[in-house]
Amino acid sequence: MFGFIVRRIISTIPVMGFVALFVFSLLYLAPGDPAAVIAGDQATPEDVARIRAGLGLDRPFLVRFFEWFFRVLQGDLGTSIFTGLPVSQMIAQRIEPTLSLMSVTLVIAIGFAIPLGVIAAWKCDTWIDRLVMSLAVLGFSVPVFVVGYLLAYTFALQLDWLPVQGYTPLKNGVGPWLTNLILPSVTLGFVYIALIARITRASMLEVLQQDYIRTARAKGVGQISILFLHALKNAAIPIVTVIGIGVALLIGGAVVTESVFAIPGLGRLTVDAILRRDYPIIQGVVLMFSFVYVLINLAVDVLYTLIDPRIRY
Repeated sequence: MFGFIVRRIISTIPVMGFVALFVFSLLYLAPGDPAAVIAGDQATPEDVARIRAGLGLDRPFLVRFFEWFFRVLQGDLGTSIFTGLPVSQMIAQRIEPTLSLMSVTLVIAIGFAIPLGVIAAWKCDTWIDRLVMSLAVLGFSVPVFVVGYLLAYTFALQLDWLPVQGYTPLKNGVGPWLTNLILPSVTLGFVYIALIARITRASMLEVLQQDYIRTARAKGVGQISILFLHALKNAAIPIVTVIGIGVALLIGGAVVTESVFAIPGLGRLTVDAILRRDYPIIQGVVLMFSFVYVLINLAVDVLYTLIDPRIRY
């Protein structure tokens, strides 16, 4: 196990190297002259030239990349063009709302989706199964921002049960913190619940046809034990896989969700940086999200070996 983890960590190094190269290239792949875009329409050629020199665009690409990469290895993600603050400091100020939103979303999605998928497989071809699958199709079909506006209108504006926007830090209390996260977390988790429920149902249907399940039933083992102790464990590999892949959905959906509910997280920071062409912030946030996603994939691979000891790489 230890050797496998070490090999997987080593294999992530070239991946992160390619990601870093792509992230740095964003400055050069963007349409138009980045210096002219940043300078604005009223800038003189001297202003553009000064900004180009400040960004290092007048130097060779590889020289700039390796200088930036070595600074990143030391924890220096650069400085915002517009605020003059370190990018790492701006990310640190915004990371709590985003992590809170994604964590609560994961808990809600997994807590609802897996039981729904298990029940749908157990009640296959019944009205319960059709209802769950209809909800799953609905979850895939409705855009995140539409779900967000509907939930905000219903539960915040009409019923006045939950706040419509904003974020309360965890240090101010678990209750206020969670109250502000319920609506955005349900919004963000809607499509995630649909995805996990469908995969859980499909995986459980296959496992429930196995001989050892019929043997357990013949021995009088209770239905709940069969479903959640015997079948679910052996159906867990595809479920864990889709949960790991779904983190990318959370990262992308967080941008829209934070905009709808005015949450001051990394999603809002990224949108503002894109609108202002603040490339250091864009590079820093994309690099951080990429690193988190690589770590999630590593954790999923490790979970494979814990769930099924026969799996070895």
